[in-house]
Amino acid sequence: MSQTNPTFSGSSPGRPTSRSRRRTRTSEPVPYDFKRPVQLSREHQRILQLGFDAFARQAMTVFTSALRSVCHVEVTKVDQRTYAEYIDSLRSTTYMTMFSTEPMPGIGVIEIPLNAVMTCIDHMLGGPGSGRQPERPLTEIESGVIKGVVTRLLGEMRYSLADIVALDPEVTGVEYSPQFAQVVGPADTVVVVRLELRIGERSHEMTVCLPFNGLLPFLSSAAAPAPVSNRERAERERAAGLLQGKFQTVPVDVSVRFRSTVLDPATLTALQPGDVLRLAHPASAPLDVTVDDTAFAHATAGAQGPRLAALIVATPEETP
Repeated sequence: MSQTNPTFSGSSPGRPTSRSRRRTRTSEPVPYDFKRPVQLSREHQRILQLGFDAFARQAMTVFTSALRSVCHVEVTKVDQRTYAEYIDSLRSTTYMTMFSTEPMPGIGVIEIPLNAVMTCIDHMLGGPGSGRQPERPLTEIESGVIKGVVTRLLGEMRYSLADIVALDPEVTGVEYSPQFAQVVGPADTVVVVRLELRIGERSHEMTVCLPFNGLLPFLSSAAAPAPVSNRERAERERAAGLLQGKFQTVPVDVSVRFRSTVLDPATLTALQPGDVLRLAHPASAPLDVTVDDTAFAHATAGAQGPRLAALIVATPEETP
């Protein structure tokens, strides 16, 4: 008695179908906030990244020379946030320096954690710069010591962002509580640059906050191609003509030769003096004029005085 195995049209339970594979997501969806459309394009982020990379290099020199200790500064993120989100991301007590952003409207902020500020002051006053530092407002002497460093940082920011905006920052105030540093409205958009400040073996996060609405026109101008004047256009045309002329006078090796002939290895190894090879080049066909194995003209062999020469002829039509 034979028994037939039943067949099923559906897929096996352990094997995912194509529909289930299509539904598999590699990442979670991100909610879109219609109240805050993203306006900082990738091109604008790239421009800001380049500018603040230069600022980070200069800031590293400022901290190293002022503290007489090995320091490192690096940009970790350039982002767009509301001012309320930026304030919420800071510690309850920190060192915030407000500065003017002329010719941009608004006020900018450079924020350094209070622990990092105390470490800097400890180094500059001859201390070891230990990890345990007091979390309190600065005294008048301490404020004067750290103000020189912040002023130098703002000067380096002016130099680093010169290609974007001719910034002229000046210190307008200092605040220790982020909740009281209301430079713009809570819902206003700002550009936040986060930098990693490493003093010795300890790492701190410092931030720079700039008003987005004031910065956007300068970012758009920096991203736009620079206009070309008539003089610059004439210089470019002249340079292109010179380059084209130089290319026309570059010497190249030219060969005038017969068409190649294919032989097997046995025939080549059996060649003896006096043997005659039959070439694949027709007797009535002109020679090939080649450069780097590419034939671009045809010629017939001849002589001009005591030297061999080749006379360029019309290209023969290929016959099937």
